[in-house]
Amino acid sequence: MELEAWMWVAFGAFVVLMLIVDLLAFGHRGETISFRRAVGWSIGWTALGFAFAGFLWVWQGPTPANEYLAGFILEKSLSVDNLFVFALIFSYFAVPPQHQRRVIFWGIVGAIVLRGLFILAGATLLEAFHYTIYVFGIFLVLTGIRMALHSDVEIHPERNPVLRLIGKVIPMVKRHEGDKLFVREGGRRMATPLFAALVLVATFDVIFAVDSIPAIFAVTRDTFIVYAANAFSLLGLAALYFVLAGMMGKFRYLNLGLAAVLIFVGLKMTFSDVFEIPTYISLGVIVGILGLAVGASLMRPKPPVAVAAAPHEPAGP
Repeated sequence: MELEAWMWVAFGAFVVLMLIVDLLAFGHRGETISFRRAVGWSIGWTALGFAFAGFLWVWQGPTPANEYLAGFILEKSLSVDNLFVFALIFSYFAVPPQHQRRVIFWGIVGAIVLRGLFILAGATLLEAFHYTIYVFGIFLVLTGIRMALHSDVEIHPERNPVLRLIGKVIPMVKRHEGDKLFVREGGRRMATPLFAALVLVATFDVIFAVDSIPAIFAVTRDTFIVYAANAFSLLGLAALYFVLAGMMGKFRYLNLGLAAVLIFVGLKMTFSDVFEIPTYISLGVIVGILGLAVGASLMRPKPPVAVAAAPHEPAGP
């Protein structure tokens, strides 16, 4: 797709506007989000993402629309796995539910900016060095195999280099002060556990981008479609978190499904010079694999696993 500069600016302004709507309308500051409201907003954001595929169909035709749709479903599915890690982070730092939304929101803002940079870098590499396609493809296959063999995710804040570096500059307290990221104690500016949680969420956003950006480049090489699919998959992530927060442990086969999808798109990318799989087939395979994984998980859910957290005060970083 050949887009003029003003089209990129217009889409960026639209994304910013949607973030403002999410910030102002999806619950007030410090408010506990109800399950019913989260479901409504999650459905609305997901419907908006699918509606953009219809817009692309009318504007550019079926091929870009199908590429976007495949990328959007892929990125949205990978985001569910990300939300499970966010739940572990909130549990570790004992972040109250009414303050979790703020961390997720700013994590989304950072992810949209960071993924934009990752997408530009990936597109530049693919255009300048064709062999990068094989590197991305093999990386996705290995990532899928690793995900299938190691489904359990652990977080170790004390080992996080970013958090340790910040801790040397800004001391951290072990108690929460509402939804404040920083407090003053003894005349010194100190970070709260909420800030530590935000740092970890941002760190994992970068790690997730390393997996998801090459995956969507296996579906389409169009930079605009790649960024649009990422942006729409991230919008409403906070609502989706509050929908899935109490039932994430039930999707026991989701990791296997995502692993199979990553292996498929990795092989598709690796052998694209030999055999090009049509986009509509890729879309069908992705939807089919994820549908089987979710269906099997609902038929045989596993009991939720409690995550250890301090009983009275959050664990320090």
